[in-house]
Amino acid sequence: MTETILRQAVLFRPAVDADFPALAHLLHGLAREFITPAMAPEVAATFLRENDVAALRANRERGHVFTIAEIDGALAGYCAIRPPAHLFHLFVDARWHRRGVGRALWQAALATAGPAAQFIVNASPYAVPAYEALGFRCIGGPQTHNGVQFQPMVFGIDQSISA
Repeated sequence: MTETILRQAVLFRPAVDADFPALAHLLHGLAREFITPAMAPEVAATFLRENDVAALRANRERGHVFTIAEIDGALAGYCAIRPPAHLFHLFVDARWHRRGVGRALWQAALATAGPAAQFIVNASPYAVPAYEALGFRCIGGPQTHNGVQFQPMVFGIDQSISA
């Protein structure tokens, strides 16, 4: 599937094994900028370790569906869905923020995820406005698990999930 965003052709495809080093690199760079600064150093280190190349590959082996967005042959972002309906990761290279790549990537991932009336995501505080722009809404208040802060959110036809 290809979509044009701001005059750039975006290719969406499933992840292959060779993609995982680049996915982890993208995730780590964005996490260090937008997610881990609010964490205690040991929590940040654990978060990054739990999202390294081996961990991402293990997620795929457990059934997570990874969708890649490429622009001009370069990784622009990726989305990972944990079946049946948990948006596990949605990361877009910072140079493509606010240009429609995240929205298009989410739509491409939805098309491959299979039927689900609702999706949930545990959004970082930084990402809440982006998820709201995609149609997610907050359910309950912010939470912390193992030192990681997140906001539970829901997307779907009937968004009446309780926290």
